[in-house]
Amino acid sequence: MDASILNYKVNDNVGDFLSKEKKLYIAGKWIDPNSGKSFDVEDPATGKKIASCSAGNSKDIDLAVKAARKAFDSGVWTEMSNSEKGKIIWKIGDLIDKHGEELAQLESLDNGKPVAVAGAADVPLSSDIFRYMAGWATKIEGNTIPYSCLYTPGAKYHSYTLREPVGVCGQIIPWNFPLLMAAWKIAPALTAGCTVVLKPAEQTPLSALRLTEIIHDAGILPEGVLNLVTGFGEDAGAPLAEHPMVDKVAFTGSTEVGKIITKAASGNLKKVSLELGGKSPTIIFPDADIDAAIAGAASAIFFNHGQCCCAGSRLFAHEKVFDKVSEGIAKIAENIKVGPGMETSTEMGPLVSDEQYQKVAGYIESGKSEGGEVIAGGNYDNSSGGHFVHPTVFAKTNADMTLVKEEIFGPVVCAQPFSDESLEKIATEANNTNFGLAASVWTKNISVAHKLASKIRAGTVWVNCHNIFDASLPFGGYKESGWGREMGHEVLKNYTEVKAVTVNL
Repeated sequence: MDASILNYKVNDNVGDFLSKEKKLYIAGKWIDPNSGKSFDVEDPATGKKIASCSAGNSKDIDLAVKAARKAFDSGVWTEMSNSEKGKIIWKIGDLIDKHGEELAQLESLDNGKPVAVAGAADVPLSSDIFRYMAGWATKIEGNTIPYSCLYTPGAKYHSYTLREPVGVCGQIIPWNFPLLMAAWKIAPALTAGCTVVLKPAEQTPLSALRLTEIIHDAGILPEGVLNLVTGFGEDAGAPLAEHPMVDKVAFTGSTEVGKIITKAASGNLKKVSLELGGKSPTIIFPDADIDAAIAGAASAIFFNHGQCCCAGSRLFAHEKVFDKVSEGIAKIAENIKVGPGMETSTEMGPLVSDEQYQKVAGYIESGKSEGGEVIAGGNYDNSSGGHFVHPTVFAKTNADMTLVKEEIFGPVVCAQPFSDESLEKIATEANNTNFGLAASVWTKNISVAHKLASKIRAGTVWVNCHNIFDASLPFGGYKESGWGREMGHEVLKNYTEVKAVTVNL
């Protein structure tokens, strides 16, 4: 492909990468797919093809899993000193920063997000998780446990636990944060001593491919430790989840697909971790710093075009401040510059695909037909070939509306007032969803903040902020928002097994 069709100035490495044939990465080598087929990758701002990627299938997955199995069983990674593993994992973080400009551009071209956002958030957060996990490589520990067996009186035992790598990990990542999700998956798995087969989303495979290429060119990982197979969910993702040699599946994506992954993984009862959907509440009390709350609530839903599992899509504002809050968010929405992610003036790019565009547009029309009042946005346009949906604010919504109950995954917020000061009733309304990923509470009353945080059934509660992430903080959900946690030392539980050893002294 001639990168000149992009109509954007891109890093030389980006142009070279886009024009190259994209193969599968298995056992330390770039190989052709078994099918000989490929699929197109588009720029969501134009709908035009920007690259072709190999369409992997079950036979490719089998090769990749066997390569990961061989690498794991050989001990080439698991038996390497933890200090040395930590140095290598840290190096990957350095490589991400070194290639930050091109990775940010690939994220923008592939996903549609503003390149400035990718450069300021996605890239540094990705390198940071590798550095954070590198520090844990030497700190995965067991315990000694005082032990006495009641049915062997007088005998003495020495008991201890070992925390060991779970084995071969199949990792399936989404399209909303392609680079960051690859980092969230790969870094802890490597830290624990596991080997990996990564399957990126077919909509956005480019940054994961380029990251793998960068790691390969650096020559720092033994062959088979990291493998990557591009392709579609039914052709590559499902076989990966089902494969009997895979010991653990890690999936980030929709709740619907997460349930399918769980069933597919049940054949050999492999470990499963799931980071799934959300319908997160943003709760604003009348004593809050209202200007800060307005800006925060707008960011909560409009960040990454609303294509964020923890997006603050349900807005609850006290009736005393509801009009000011909803009108303030509407004003912000109306002034957001929508356009191609590669344009420096763009504040919100296109949605990732026509499929997602049609889905979000359908929810907007559903909201209108169910009586919701559009006070900002409500319009969408794909006449240019791009998948543009303008930031939208609905007022006069209620819990029975489809767009209030279901995850939209777009820049659409549903606002509703509350009057009752009872924290129990507020929490009940906040918890009135099948999801439980995140929430934010806006108040100057620290007692109210702590009490409500304890009542909200969600994996993350932010107070006077939203979308604040750090590699040290665990992230995951309650209810249909998933199983397990990403990031922090909690994530290592996803990739390790605990073994008890007892010695008769």
